[in-house]
Amino acid sequence: MSRFHVHLNVADLDASIRFYTELFATQPTVRKPDYAKWMLDAPRVNFAISNTGRAPGIDHLGIQVDSSEELTGLGQRLDAAGGTVVPEDAAICCYARSDKLWTEDPQGTRWETFHTMGEATTYYAGDSACATDGAACTPDVAKMQPAPAAGEGACCAPASACC
Repeated sequence: MSRFHVHLNVADLDASIRFYTELFATQPTVRKPDYAKWMLDAPRVNFAISNTGRAPGIDHLGIQVDSSEELTGLGQRLDAAGGTVVPEDAAICCYARSDKLWTEDPQGTRWETFHTMGEATTYYAGDSACATDGAACTPDVAKMQPAPAAGEGACCAPASACC
């Protein structure tokens, strides 16, 4: 079953956590010094906020799925919708490990479709993310290039938790 995803950049994380905790009538599922996330069932949404230095407002929208098969199906739908679809496999982003597909709608709104496989101890794995030219977590899709295949000059150091 899929879940709608919204990620907002906020200027004041504590004030925003208070606001959304009251609005959703529940504490965040994940709370870190620069990030908070609510996994809501009514409405079914993965709602995240962060204050990582980006301009306040909508960072990106997305769809979270429960399996790699569902992500493959979403990838086919993104291809049919047009635009560039860039995979980001085994990404460390937003304190989670996920396989992702990034694209933009005709207005330039970034869309992230993803399957999360587990938690991570950092917001992102560093500045050497594959497929994103070092801009892990909501990269500029227009500038992204597909990750090199294994053995073709991978962009990340061995054991960097990136690739």
